Amino acid sequence: MTLDPVTNLTRTRKLIDDLRSQPAEAPWIEFKENNADAQMIGKLISALSNSARLADQHFSYVVWGIRDTDHAVVGTSFEPSTRKEKGQPLEMWLANHLNPGIEFSFEIVEHHGKRLTLLTIPAAAMAPVEFDRHAYLRIGSATPRLSDHPERLRSLWAKLQPYAWESSIAAQFLSSDEILSRLDYTTYFELTEQRLPDNRKGIFDKLLADRLIQEDVGDHWNITNLGAVLFAKRLTDFGPQIARKAVRFVAYAGSGRADTVTHRQDGQRGYAAGFQGLVDYIDGLLPRNEHIGTAFRQESPLYPSIAIRELIANALIHQDMTITGAGPLIELFTDRMEITNPGTPLVSPERFLDSPPRSRNEALASLMRRMRLCEEQGTGIDKVINSVELHQLPPPDFRVEGDAMRVVLFAPRRFAEMPPQEAIRACYQHAALKFVGGQKMTNATLRERLGIGHQNAAQASRVIRAALDADLIRPADPERPRSGYVPFWA
Repeated sequence: MTLDPVTNLTRTRKLIDDLRSQPAEAPWIEFKENNADAQMIGKLISALSNSARLADQHFSYVVWGIRDTDHAVVGTSFEPSTRKEKGQPLEMWLANHLNPGIEFSFEIVEHHGKRLTLLTIPAAAMAPVEFDRHAYLRIGSATPRLSDHPERLRSLWAKLQPYAWESSIAAQFLSSDEILSRLDYTTYFELTEQRLPDNRKGIFDKLLADRLIQEDVGDHWNITNLGAVLFAKRLTDFGPQIARKAVRFVAYAGSGRADTVTHRQDGQRGYAAGFQGLVDYIDGLLPRNEHIGTAFRQESPLYPSIAIRELIANALIHQDMTITGAGPLIELFTDRMEITNPGTPLVSPERFLDSPPRSRNEALASLMRRMRLCEEQGTGIDKVINSVELHQLPPPDFRVEGDAMRVVLFAPRRFAEMPPQEAIRACYQHAALKFVGGQKMTNATLRERLGIGHQNAAQASRVIRAALDADLIRPADPERPRSGYVPFWA
């Protein structure tokens, strides 16, 4: 998040004083006076970026105009904007020699009556940062190649693997009052079933422990992307990178997007803060089906509540947060509901039922499960398909479309109205659901699933043959093929 110039200058001065207060140069801090050799700076960017990740720091820094021995402010003549290297502006030359590219930045600041230059370097995020095809590391005052220290290279890769979008900063250099005004911290304590502390320190300790906030310099704080996207009171407070992750809901009067929009809602709150309100809002718009139980008439939503809840939660958890300008979208048509999230799945849709779940956003997924906003790990899709079968709805369609994942829930229709591919999909999902439950699909269980009467068993047999031909199921016992069927991957 970009700070206004006055606030940014204040933060930079406090940051420099904080760096100077360190007892010695850390692996992620370097002080210089006037040495501005381009090769040296390039190696330093690589070394400090990699060392910052090893030290669990989000940034590393080089400050020109600070004496190395006692950290006194002495000033510098180094002006990066006027320096050239081999005919190119220094910053462009450095950027062209770094891989992967990182958003380092130079800043000139007057401090204690002296002119200083601050270089801010993000910690390595996806891979070790290389300069001229070599990755470097900071050890004491030396800058050796990372490859010469294999134990540190292994440690760096171990640190890089869990690093994610969630850890980045959504809002920077905020007072404690601003933190509490931007985050719905009371909902955080309610959903995590923790007692609300009676003092500010207790509140901040909990938010810090769950990585919703970070300490900044000068008694100020940062809000992480995780904190903002889950608990923002207003997502628009955090700029477009967060605001555009809001959940959008659109309802149409017909079966196409050209039909009249009857309802539209753009989420304003963070996912956790607004989740139950969103689910209740959608539930209130759904047509109701009437069922007659043992003694009473009962109304239930057109689509199972647990299926809607779990699929929305999955869309939030499994979206690719690095895709800009896109967020989860829920669309309600007269004949179906579509739930779309940016990013292709990490697991093939055909294997959603049996594969261990994988998420790009592990901290987000873990916290949402802790708050019981979605099912326990690995059981959500089972419950979606099981609830669809209990309501005898058409099978949900899990589709990869471009760089997005889309799930379609269909309104009720009889087996006779199902297209052949839909019946085959129902057969495959039913076989998979039976298998993960320790059972086998049979002609009888498929008839029950599809609402086919016993006298029409041949219809179920035709669906089974079509699923066999499509290599989606196989006989559990090749010697006794009619004894039951399992999914192809069993």
